[in-house]
Amino acid sequence: MSQNQFDKKSQAWSALFSEPMSDLVKRYTSSVFFDQRLWQADIAGSLAHADMLAAQGIIQAQDLAAIEQGMAQITNEIASGVFEWKLDLEDVHLNIEARLTQLVGDAGKRLHTGRSRNDQVATDVRLWLRGEMDLITGLLTDLQKSLLEVAEKHVEVILPGFTHLQVAQPISFGHHMLAYVEMFSRDAERMREVRQRVNRLPLGAAALAGTSYPLDRERVAKTLAMVNDAGEPQVCQNSLDAVSDRDFAIEFTAAAALCMVHISRLSEELIIWMSQNFGFIKIADRFTTGSSIMPQKKNPDVPELARGKTGRVVGHLMGLITLMKGQPLAYNKDNQEDKEPLFDTVDTLKDTLRIFSEMIGGQINTDTGQKEGGITVNAEAMERAALKGYATATDLADYLVKKGLPFRDAHETVAHAVKAAISHQVDLSELPLAVLQEFNPNIEKDVFDVLSLRGSLNARDILGGTAPRQVRLQIAQHGQRLA
Repeated sequence: MSQNQFDKKSQAWSALFSEPMSDLVKRYTSSVFFDQRLWQADIAGSLAHADMLAAQGIIQAQDLAAIEQGMAQITNEIASGVFEWKLDLEDVHLNIEARLTQLVGDAGKRLHTGRSRNDQVATDVRLWLRGEMDLITGLLTDLQKSLLEVAEKHVEVILPGFTHLQVAQPISFGHHMLAYVEMFSRDAERMREVRQRVNRLPLGAAALAGTSYPLDRERVAKTLAMVNDAGEPQVCQNSLDAVSDRDFAIEFTAAAALCMVHISRLSEELIIWMSQNFGFIKIADRFTTGSSIMPQKKNPDVPELARGKTGRVVGHLMGLITLMKGQPLAYNKDNQEDKEPLFDTVDTLKDTLRIFSEMIGGQINTDTGQKEGGITVNAEAMERAALKGYATATDLADYLVKKGLPFRDAHETVAHAVKAAISHQVDLSELPLAVLQEFNPNIEKDVFDVLSLRGSLNARDILGGTAPRQVRLQIAQHGQRLA
């Protein structure tokens, strides 16, 4: 056999071509060495398609049996690592189809009836991504549980709440942790919503126009569990859109990017809190690194790297949007470039969620059987910092409002009181009552309860507030939701 004949025989297209593809083009256009991770989805989609072809009388029952037998062997070969992935066969689909044909002959050749690689790859990516999103949703649950554990242990710990990174008001550290529980709960909600749109079947759209074979696309959708909450099949309705749409990948990457932004915000706070200037927390040694030159250093590499990886995922989102913006209908080879950013986004998000769940909540020591926390809280340092910034100034203003002073006047009065406290280098609560009464004669002894950090914390006993009672209620509600 000539080289020409060999190359044409190894390709999926017809004998129209008069010369073989160059080795450079093979490497440039091949995707098999990154899209092979779709193999389970590819086999599942092929088996569902074959089942439907047999049910519709398009292939014979013995063809279906042979395809199922061949796919079982291929599954074992890939899982055990003995399957030979070939560059000449370009992608995961052709590699599996070629091996199937080698194993079962003409039955393998009949499998591609009524479909194209265009609708096949769109189906494979959706099936694969659906499974990954389920894993990610579970990891988001684990991270929320870790944050809840920390929150529950530190409900009474007072942390300076910041705006503009300036001390603003005292808050419960547990309350602060619950803010991230809220963020990650929204991320999980977004994942579930996007999953509904991912879970739609393109198979049967063929290359772009549908097919003349009497396919039962709804049967395939049911076989692959591409159904809505009511169990009704979800099938892409327009063949052109089915093969060329990558909205689902962009939507997922957008949700992933936002989740990484939340992780990055948490990372930034952990980095600041761990610094010697703050000293609010310590991160366990197993999540930190040292310096090659400064022996005293413990560096928060995990949160720093997560902060950096956020830019990577946001970049993938921009890349996918740019990839799609100029494409005419229907399928174009550009779409091969959707996989690597999508795959990397999934891998990055999963790894980051796993490590943050352990870093926040700790892990079980296999030797002792005890759970070792990943973060140690320095409650004294947090409270000292809260005392530095006149964090109860708003409480004094509220106190005056309750005495009948309009809020804007109360605000101005307290500003003068803070100025006096600064000049005497004391906290508001350390100013003598007589001095406070110079600013407003209605101030009485009970003001010192208001000006204490604990009093300020307890006063905010409103839904969503930082009072320990409210924080415990929120912890209970989140715990029930995540159970």
